[in-house]
Amino acid sequence: MKTLKLFTAIAITAILGFTSCQSEENIQTGTNPNANSSTSPTASNYERAAMNDGSDDDFLDGNACTELLFPLTATVNGQEITLISKLDFSAVLDIMGEFNDDNDSVSFSFPINVKTSSYTEVKVNNQSELDALKQECESAEAQGKDAISCVDINFPITMLTYDITLEQTGSVVVQSEKQLYTFMTDLQSDELFAVNYPINATLSNGTEVQIKSDAEFTDSISECVQFEDEKDEAAETAVEVEAILSGAKFTVDSYIVAGVNTANDYVNYTIEFTNDLKLIAKDTVNTTTGEIEGTYAVSSETEVFLNTTFASNTAVSALGNDWVVSTYSNTLISLHSKTDASVTLTFKKI
Repeated sequence: MKTLKLFTAIAITAILGFTSCQSEENIQTGTNPNANSSTSPTASNYERAAMNDGSDDDFLDGNACTELLFPLTATVNGQEITLISKLDFSAVLDIMGEFNDDNDSVSFSFPINVKTSSYTEVKVNNQSELDALKQECESAEAQGKDAISCVDINFPITMLTYDITLEQTGSVVVQSEKQLYTFMTDLQSDELFAVNYPINATLSNGTEVQIKSDAEFTDSISECVQFEDEKDEAAETAVEVEAILSGAKFTVDSYIVAGVNTANDYVNYTIEFTNDLKLIAKDTVNTTTGEIEGTYAVSSETEVFLNTTFASNTAVSALGNDWVVSTYSNTLISLHSKTDASVTLTFKKI
């Protein structure tokens, strides 16, 4: 899941379902030296944080800036599938995850409908139009006009409004991200606003925060963007690690438990990582011994994980664990246990 989403140039000409209310009595009267203009950094932060999140379906359209609308039909790795809701994503991921050394392909049965970061619904008639939306997304990302999806504001919140003399003109209770986006994009050059702090928010790292100022909101964004960057970097590393493992055979170069290297217990074994996420351990000396099968999976958060599983009571059962990838190269994968960093394992490619 990317953090960034598209800030499109499409203007909203009609606002539907905007139910924010302006109070008859101002929550805060008088002047406010902290009021912000529509072009202020605070306005940009709140506008970008309120954009529509289109990142959940990136594995289908490769575009965090558009949300695919249902129903739609796609051909995934040669298999046609109709998606009625997000519940059907798992079927797509199962097809894509069948092999880890192939190039996944997705083609849509056009036309399809998408919702942009500005909550505008667009009919896409062909791949060229879909590619154009992706290019808009990349342009917005390069200009810092993309969405910030790693901070979820807990609604409702109240926005105080002011004129250019800093006299308060009213207050607006905002109930949703869409209403907040509308409020921010409707601000005129002669209108100012201030957030009625404190507000609460949840960051993508799971942290719940109380925000008491514009500066604290900026700090929260910086914190969660850094977390998302670390996740993206780990995801890229996971792809590299999986590519090194897939279809290759390894030996146990070291296996340290309680300070003792027990690699000699596995000196006769090769461990093969197949492209369909299976493990095959084979005794190369005693060829009458049958193969020992298991499974593996590479995943990531801010670190890269390798889960290995073998059946119990086999010669290689102890190699099954939830591992953290410590270091890697084209020939060596060094791991430590997720629950006990003193337990380490190193695979060497044959």
